[in-house]
Amino acid sequence: MKIHEYQGKAILKKYGVAVPRGEMAETREQAQAAAKALFDAGATGVVVKAQIHAGGRGKGGGVKIAKSVEEAAELAGKILGMTLITHQTGPEGRVVRRLLIEETLPIEKELYLGIVIDRVEARSVFMASAAGGMEIEQVAAENPDAILKEYIQPGMGLEAFQARKLAFKLGLKPQQINEAVRFMTGLYRAFQETDASLCEINPFVSCSDGRLFALDAKMTFDDNALFRHPDIKELRDITEEDPLEVEASKYSLNYIKLDGNVGCMVNGAGLAMATMDIIKYAGGMPANFLDVGGGANAEQVAHAFEILLSDKNVKAVLINIFGGILRVDTLAKGVVEAATKTKIQLPIVLRLEGTNVEAGREILQQSGLNFIVAATMKDAAEKVVAAAKG
Repeated sequence: MKIHEYQGKAILKKYGVAVPRGEMAETREQAQAAAKALFDAGATGVVVKAQIHAGGRGKGGGVKIAKSVEEAAELAGKILGMTLITHQTGPEGRVVRRLLIEETLPIEKELYLGIVIDRVEARSVFMASAAGGMEIEQVAAENPDAILKEYIQPGMGLEAFQARKLAFKLGLKPQQINEAVRFMTGLYRAFQETDASLCEINPFVSCSDGRLFALDAKMTFDDNALFRHPDIKELRDITEEDPLEVEASKYSLNYIKLDGNVGCMVNGAGLAMATMDIIKYAGGMPANFLDVGGGANAEQVAHAFEILLSDKNVKAVLINIFGGILRVDTLAKGVVEAATKTKIQLPIVLRLEGTNVEAGREILQQSGLNFIVAATMKDAAEKVVAAAKG
C-alpha cells in the first residue's frame, strides 16, 4: 500500500526525522490559510506540492514556489483538479485532489536516502547517494557506484557506525554527522516498526545553516502486515488506485491491470506468471495478472470473472487452473455463474487439470455456453491469442 507525501512525513516526524513545516490542503481556501500560517511563522516562501502516488511531480508542473499568500492561493487553484502527467503515471495521468503547503528552506545540498528489502540478501539495505533530487533509478543504471549501501543485520538494526560511514561518504560537514546519525536511525526505525517495504527520501537536504531535512517522503507498506497497523491502513487513498484493483481487493483477489488484451484467471502466483509468459511466447499480450488463490469459492471466482470483463481492452479470456485446494468443479460453477450473469460474448479458453477435473469439464459442457477447452498450456495460449486477434 502506498501513501501520500504528507502522510509519510507525519509518520517520519513521530520517529524524530526532521521535516519542513507544512499542512495538507484540499481546497484553495485551505491552501491560502496554510500559506498564511507559514508566512506568519517566519517562512520566506512556500512550496505548493501536488499529492499523488507518483514521482516526477515537479517536471509535470505539480510543484511550484510562492513568495506570497496570494500567489500560493493562485497556484493552489491551478494545481487542484488538474490532471498531472509524469513518467510514473502513464499518459492518462492522475487528478490532483490534495496539496501539501510547505515552507521553503535554504538548501545547500540535495542528497538521497532510501531503505528497501533486498530479496537476494534476504535483509534490508540502507542506501544513500550524493545524487539527490534526481531519478534514482537512472542514477543506479548509469552509475551504480554512486549508490552507497549498508546491509542491516536482522535483529541489530541500523548501527551507529553504519550511519556515520554513510554520512561521511555523503560529504556532510563534521558538525552535521551526529545529527545525520540520528536522522538515519529514526528513518530506519520508522521503516522497521511500520512494516514498510520502501522508505525513501529524495531529496534529503542539507541547509546552509547546517540543518538536515526530509524534503520529500515516499513510503510503501507490506499489505500482509497491515492488520498490525490499523492507523496506517486508514491512510489508504483508493482514488489513487486502479478501480478494478480496488474492487478485486474487496474479495481478497490478487489483481493487477496490464496493457494487453488477453484476460487471465489463474490460481497461484507462480502459475499466473507462467501463464503470462506463455501468452507472450504465443505472440499475445496479457491484460492482467489475476490470482484467485488456492482457496477461492464459486462466489469469488464469479467476482473475478466480472472484474476481468470490466476491462474494455480484454478481447479474449484464458482460465488456467490446476485444481488442488481450489477444486476444478468449484471453479467451473463460478465461471458458468459469472458467464451467465454477464451474458459474455467474448471467447473463453480453459485449461483445467487437477482435483475433480472431469466433474468440472462436465459442468462446462452442460452449461450450454461456448467455451473453448484446451489440452495443454501451450495449446491454451495459442488458442486464446488467436481468439483475441479475431
